[in-house]
Amino acid sequence: MDRFRSLEVFAATAERLSFATAARDLKLTRAMVSKHIADLEERLGVRLFHRTTRRVSLTEAGRALAERAGGVIDALNESEDAVRDLHTVLKGRLRVNAPVSFGSQQLAPLVARFLGDNPGVEIDLTLNDRAVDLVEEGYDIVIRIGVPADSSLIARRLAPAQLMIVGSPDYLRRNGMPKTPADLKRHNCLGYAYWSLRDEWHLTTPSGKLERVKVRGSLVANNGDALRVAALEGVGLIQQPTFSICSDLSEGHLVQVLADHTIRELTVHALYAPGAAPNAKIRAFIDLLARAWSGTPPWEREAAKRRGKVHARRRRG
Repeated sequence: MDRFRSLEVFAATAERLSFATAARDLKLTRAMVSKHIADLEERLGVRLFHRTTRRVSLTEAGRALAERAGGVIDALNESEDAVRDLHTVLKGRLRVNAPVSFGSQQLAPLVARFLGDNPGVEIDLTLNDRAVDLVEEGYDIVIRIGVPADSSLIARRLAPAQLMIVGSPDYLRRNGMPKTPADLKRHNCLGYAYWSLRDEWHLTTPSGKLERVKVRGSLVANNGDALRVAALEGVGLIQQPTFSICSDLSEGHLVQVLADHTIRELTVHALYAPGAAPNAKIRAFIDLLARAWSGTPPWEREAAKRRGKVHARRRRG
């Protein structure tokens, strides 16, 4: 039988010194109360009650157990409440991992908002671009761009992110504006180390034809911010998501190349471990991200605004 339930039945019976009254208050049959007590006595190897036709009293062992049972029951109830609170109350530590550029530019402001709205929560935010093992490294949520590599995790789609090829105005003045995908072959195309296609850029023409272009560059980096800085300094062209370069596009520090061509769209996902249901902190944090980035996320709005200005200038020209 359930050891904890037997202890609860014993504690109720010891307090009332009546099997019948304990059975009534616990909504059990008297026979079931007797069964729980008998099971507990057998397991402990002692008699807990003196029973006569007229009265019930505790034995010495029964008194000793009764003194401790209340504390045990209270401690277990408190433990159950604490675990239950994980799924209902916003408090405690939340460990989050995200890519460096996206995390610092797009995620960090929402982390600040979440902490302001939920003072009982602490967030441990780690930013890196490598693939992390959510379970092995103890993260609650991992934010990733692209197709999730681990299909065993729960993935919630949060927002799109379009890839663009961009360069600085100075670089394009010195090296010319590419007119076709093939023109990229003569440009310094900087590569992102974690992309398998860093040496072959794929573009879709306005007519829908997929162009695969072998490219070369003087820099390969495992961080998008490093590539962005190199592009701003006029080193070469980069292929980066809009969330990383939207401000530079808006301010004219970077210019989109081959704007009438499209590159594959990426997707921002929130990943968490499978289970019956995510706890309250995980649910609330992911819901905040989904609301903030619903529809057209801010980085795509900025990029679209810049594309509109470029197209307007071309029409006037």
